[in-house]
Amino acid sequence: MSFAAVQKHVAVLERAGLLTKRRRGREQLASGDVEAVRSVSSMLTELEHLWRGRIDRIDTFLEEH
Repeated sequence: MSFAAVQKHVAVLERAGLLTKRRRGREQLASGDVEAVRSVSSMLTELEHLWRGRIDRIDTFLEEH
């Protein structure tokens, strides 16, 4: 992965609030926010269950008709 690609990914994660950057001399250090990642993971799990249930109901409906 190129450095530019890494920078873009880090920028997206920073905008999402999943990591923070700080300068130390010439370096920029990135730190992940574990609680934010857990929160997003929990939300995605709930959405997955919601959509799997909807898809199952659509499958059942299609099988009956």
